[in-house]
Amino acid sequence: MEHVLFTNFEYDTSKYYFLYLGELKTYGINLFFKEALQKLFPDKEIDFFAIVPDVFEQYDYDNIIVINPIVENYIKKSHNKRKISSRITSREFYTAVSHNEYVHTLINKIIENQKELYVYMFESSPYLTLIERENVHLIGPDPFLVEKFNNKIFQYTLLKDLIPVVEHKICNTFTQLIEESENLREKWDEGIFVTLEYSAGGANSVVSYTKRDLFNKYKGFDTNYLMSKYIPHKYDPTVLGVVGNENDIYIAGVADQRIVDGTRFTGSTYPSVLPKDIIDKLYEYTKTIGKILGKYGYRGIFGCDYIVDDNQNIYFVEINARKQGTTLEFCCTLENCLPKNAPNLPELELHAVLYNKFPENTIEKRDCNDIHWGTYNFKVPSNTVTDGYIPQFKDEREVFRKVAQGKLKKDYVVLEHIGNDFIITSGTFLARIVSVAQNRNDMVEGIDFGKKLVENTIFIL
Repeated sequence: MEHVLFTNFEYDTSKYYFLYLGELKTYGINLFFKEALQKLFPDKEIDFFAIVPDVFEQYDYDNIIVINPIVENYIKKSHNKRKISSRITSREFYTAVSHNEYVHTLINKIIENQKELYVYMFESSPYLTLIERENVHLIGPDPFLVEKFNNKIFQYTLLKDLIPVVEHKICNTFTQLIEESENLREKWDEGIFVTLEYSAGGANSVVSYTKRDLFNKYKGFDTNYLMSKYIPHKYDPTVLGVVGNENDIYIAGVADQRIVDGTRFTGSTYPSVLPKDIIDKLYEYTKTIGKILGKYGYRGIFGCDYIVDDNQNIYFVEINARKQGTTLEFCCTLENCLPKNAPNLPELELHAVLYNKFPENTIEKRDCNDIHWGTYNFKVPSNTVTDGYIPQFKDEREVFRKVAQGKLKKDYVVLEHIGNDFIITSGTFLARIVSVAQNRNDMVEGIDFGKKLVENTIFIL
């Protein structure tokens, strides 16, 4: 089992398996996907195994395989007695998984028994070449379409005449970026937002006020840049949807993102505090975008981010051609809001990919406002050491059920805490906080309590 840092997967030939690939923070979505598959195969016992990059002190998850060559290399080179956890890029992770002999041997064994293996992912990727194997099938959008639609320059070029888009320019070199931004600083006097073609969670973007800001961020690197007028605003709504085909778009709902320093995403809250007319427009714009995706052949879950300025003007920010950070929370919300047996998001995605349509009993519901939830992604800004741990807890779904049923007024959980005595490298997730309540104030309070709990387990190097 070379390059496998941990596994507790034991193959049971009596079960029908699918494979999940992605981070542990979206592990819970697979429980909904498992139930969707069970409807298609009622005579089989469905289960799944997960290949993840997350390096923890301990794992209270069934059937996982941990592969992370970045951490593996740290371990080989370092003489430090502390354990190390480091986030890996999706490209590095999927490439490592695709070339792992243990993974291929395992897939061979499974395919011999059940003839096909479905693969479920947080974000489809062309770097996961194992999905090109015979009898291995991806349930999700086409990876090459995902790569195309996650390109921000392509997005703005495609949508600029269809929905409100911020005034922007495209630059092909760093020199051009400096020249164009300096020419526009007087006109765009509130700041200039700059991003690379690909940037998740604000990692490759910056709000600049001087050319020094741009040099500090991009170091003079020549590539393609999208620059746009920065619009001061209070609200950063995000909309989650599913493309069934070029005509059928399902909207799960609207949440409000928490954006720090103009670019850094730290979590979301639901329901949105925006007025109904703005929510209506966000639905309209997102369905327009979903239909465009559908015409290109995109099938599956997607999201769109926007800003709303102080005059209630809406501007498009980006398409996320993948599941969003709110996907699991929306699954939990819809489960407690939709009629029994109505399809949830993974079932909608499954039918979109396999049958090019949604199930007949699909219901889009917009009044799930009795459940208030918030998330907080605790990502360390610099190298950090943990000095404590928070016990493993992963049944976020049960918390939603208890609040929705009135068994609890409020609750919060800290999920995926890495563990004690770890060196955590910059940009790595230390933990995730989810707060669920019957009103907004209690939900916000839960987020604050969770943050304090996590902060007590670290010190900065």
